Amino acid sequence: MSKPSPVGTVMIAAARAAGRALARDFGEIENLQVSKKGPADFVSNADHRAEEIIYTQLSKARPGYGFIMEESGIVEGTDKSNKFIVDPLDGTLNFLHGQPHYAVSIALEREGKLLTGVVYDVAKNEIFWAETGRGAWLEQRKLRVAARNRLNEAVIATGTPWHGKSEAAHTGFARELLAMTPACAGIRRYGSAALDLAWVAAGRFDGFWERDLKPWDIAAGIVLVREAGGVVQEIDGGDVMSTGSVLASNADLQPLIEKQLRHAASFGKQS
Repeated sequence: MSKPSPVGTVMIAAARAAGRALARDFGEIENLQVSKKGPADFVSNADHRAEEIIYTQLSKARPGYGFIMEESGIVEGTDKSNKFIVDPLDGTLNFLHGQPHYAVSIALEREGKLLTGVVYDVAKNEIFWAETGRGAWLEQRKLRVAARNRLNEAVIATGTPWHGKSEAAHTGFARELLAMTPACAGIRRYGSAALDLAWVAAGRFDGFWERDLKPWDIAAGIVLVREAGGVVQEIDGGDVMSTGSVLASNADLQPLIEKQLRHAASFGKQS
């Protein structure tokens, strides 16, 4: 059994504190569903409150560290080597609609490399955490990616382009879905990239792909998957933290999923 480092312990505590606030707010969501404007405004406030809790706790524990946050953007620190990457509420649309599948995600990047990741599934009260060289854990249980090596036996998670994305993005996803669906045992779309990656690390999903995510959506999950023995890459071979196009799985399934996604590019081009 491993214990998190001091900074990992602080990150876990901050995630739990933000999660408690989100859980209280989530309890009020059903009362707001009758108002078209009310729920969205309420969730926006909940998002900001959770982020403020995280920022306050982490900046107190590690003064000088920088921040990249979904709501507040970049906060430069005096310590240029360390920065926290924070998503206070991943799965906002689920939260808005009263669906209990959302998470707090916090990562630590040091010298340009992801070092520590924490993903807190608030509704299930599950803390996933990982640190480079210490492994990946669900509370005190060591995590390992699933061992399946046949794509037709694998359950793969993904995320769909959201409302407002380009027609090209939706068309590209449709092609990828057309390529992946008959090749694997099942496709799942749960609406939280942070939890999708955490579930890959835990062996609940065999793989995950999605394009055009933000650093705060994937940073913590990347650490989890890698420390659980999995592989994370940029779908098209670039820098995953720059493009946000992520493919995560075990080493056996990774090339099989990649092959299907590349095959998707030919869909719709045949005469």
